[in-house]
Formats: sequence, structure tokens, C-alpha cells
Amino acid sequence: MNSKLIGATLIVAGTSIGAGMLALPIAVANIGFWPAMILMALIWSLSGYTALLLTEANLRTGKGLNFHKMVGNILGPVGQVLCSASFLALLYALTAAYLTGGASLIGVKAQALLDIKLESTTSTLIFACTLGLVAAFGVKYVDLLTRGLFTLKMVALMILVALLVPKTEVANLQFALSYFDGSLWMAALPLIFTSFGFHVCIPPLVKYLDGDLKQIRMAFLLGSGLPLLCYSLWLLAVMGPLGAEQLKLLAQGDGLANLVGAMTELTGSGRIGTLVTLFADLALVTSFVGVTLSLYEYLKELRGGEVGRVGNWLVTFAPPLVLALAMPKGFIAVLGFAAIPLAVLIVFLPVAMALKSREASQGYQVAGGKGAMALATVAGGLIVIAQLL
Repeated sequence: MNSKLIGATLIVAGTSIGAGMLALPIAVANIGFWPAMILMALIWSLSGYTALLLTEANLRTGKGLNFHKMVGNILGPVGQVLCSASFLALLYALTAAYLTGGASLIGVKAQALLDIKLESTTSTLIFACTLGLVAAFGVKYVDLLTRGLFTLKMVALMILVALLVPKTEVANLQFALSYFDGSLWMAALPLIFTSFGFHVCIPPLVKYLDGDLKQIRMAFLLGSGLPLLCYSLWLLAVMGPLGAEQLKLLAQGDGLANLVGAMTELTGSGRIGTLVTLFADLALVTSFVGVTLSLYEYLKELRGGEVGRVGNWLVTFAPPLVLALAMPKGFIAVLGFAAIPLAVLIVFLPVAMALKSREASQGYQVAGGKGAMALATVAGGLIVIAQLL
């Protein structure tokens, strides 16, 4: 495997693996471990298929053309407006979710280390006005920060899995195997879906890999397979020892803080408890700085020309900050909402672009034809409906 393929694979994996995995055990508590595994496998397949549709569209319009221009070239101004609106809605929703999650963890630390009980508003403002400033420093500094933090995060995850999996009780994994309530499965869909959204990095990766389809497919397979493996191990490490019933109790109130606290108690070790907290911190921070940098740069591009950093920072953070303050316990709920604009970006638009571009030109074409695209569209529609219910 050459260095470019390794790099592309890690970019795909790094874009997918984020703070959303912290919420996965609580989000799937009602359906149990094995149904959650089935859903993740299905979503992983959908994600991989639509990634190839985007690759097809990108190769037809011009190798490496950015997402916005690619949509405009194929679907016109209406498609571009829909793309921009969905992109902003997605990034604002993710930023708001990470603000609530970060505030929750700050509150836990203030209580544990300083014996100070911070109000959610104070914690949210502290998180936004400290780590939120990183986005204004630019991609160079964010890149340096995230490289180190992502490596630490994966090391912490592997250690936690090694320590917690031996505590698994088979009965906990078998809970809810008899559940066939479709509404419970639908409720888990949106958050699982948001955990496999790496598609915004496809255009630059197509260019980076020189349009080599074999390497592109391999990067998508391995890069999306790594998150699937990490999520599976994470669910096993959490649901195996805790069980679905306890997870459902933890979901009440501040689910993220409750989960971290329960895992710390489960390990029975102060050092391991510190590792649990460190992993949660790293997952949130790496996701937060990546998403906010994307939002900051995208808004700067939309506003055109040279814009003031202070003004652009306010436009970046004011809307999600208002949402986070209004929903201080909304980490899981807001992450679930992100599935709606994400479905537009990585399911509906890729299908529409593939159908349109195939009418006008020949070239690389993903297998499956209109039948597969219709199935993908139905799956995307189910995800949107699941979030709206």
C-alpha cells in the first residue's frame, strides 16, 4: 500500500470517527447490540455506495472539482442553493451538538477537580470562547493539533476496549434480541447515519489519488471500514458491561456526562477513569475543531474577499451557540437532526447528479443502475422520516 493510499484512507476514517461515537451506545440502547450491528452494516453499505456515486460525478465534471462547483455544473443554481443550505445546516447542527457535549464535560471536570458546579450556560460559553478560537487560527494550526489528538484518541480507544471487553456479560448483548418494534429501529437510524459521513472530503481525495479508481475504492473501503470496526468495538466495550437497561437510565438528563461517569465507576480505577474522560475529551475536541474550521472557512468563502476574523467568527458561532444554550442537554438530539441535511448531501444529491450526468456523457459508472439508486433514495428518505417522527 503506497503512502497516498494510506493517507487517503486515514482522511476518510478521521472524517468519520468523531464525537458522535460517544452517543452511539445510548442511541441504540433500545434495540440492543446485535440489531445495532445490523443497522451499522446497512448504513456503512449505503455510505460506501453513495461515495462511489459522488466519485462518478466528480470524474465526469472534472477531477477534484469542489463539492459546490460539482453540484452547480450538473444540477445548476437550484442544486447549488440546496447544497449550500444543507451544508450550512449540517455544520451548524454539528457545532451546536459539540458545544453542548463540550459544556457537559467541562461541567464534570469543574465538579470533580474544583468542586464547582457550573451552570450549563457558563460551561457552553467557556467551551465556545476557548476551543472555538482555534478555527480562526487557520487550517495549518488545526492540522497540527488534530494529527496529535487523533492519534491519542485511537490509542485511548484501543486501551479502553482492551480493559472493558473482558467485563462483558453475554446476557447484556442478548437483551432486546426479541424486539421487533420498527419505531425503535427508526429512532436509532439518524445518529448511526451521521457517524458515516465522510463524503465532503471525496473531491480532494479523487484529485489526490489522480482519479485512480482502484485506489479510490480501496481508500473508501478501508477508510469507512475502520470506523465500522471502531464503532463495533466501542459498542461492545460499553454495552457488554453496562447493558441496555442501564444505558436507558443513563440517557435520562445529561446522557454524555452520565455515560462517562458510569464507565469510570465500572472500571473501579482512578487511572482508567481518567482514560475514559480523556477519550471523551479527545473525541469531542477533534470533531469540534474540524467541523468549526470547515464552517469558518466556508462562511468566509461565501462572504467573499477578505473578511474580518472577528466578524466571521461571530457568524460562525452565534447561531449554534444560541441553539446550544436553548438545548443544553441536546447533544444526542441535535446530532440526530444533522442526519437530515446529511441525507441531502450524501444520498439525494449524489443520486440526482449520477442520473443527470449519465444522460449527458459516458465514463465511469457505478454498478447497480437505477434500481440501486432508487433503493438508496428510499433509505435516505427513511432516515429523514425517522428523524422527523
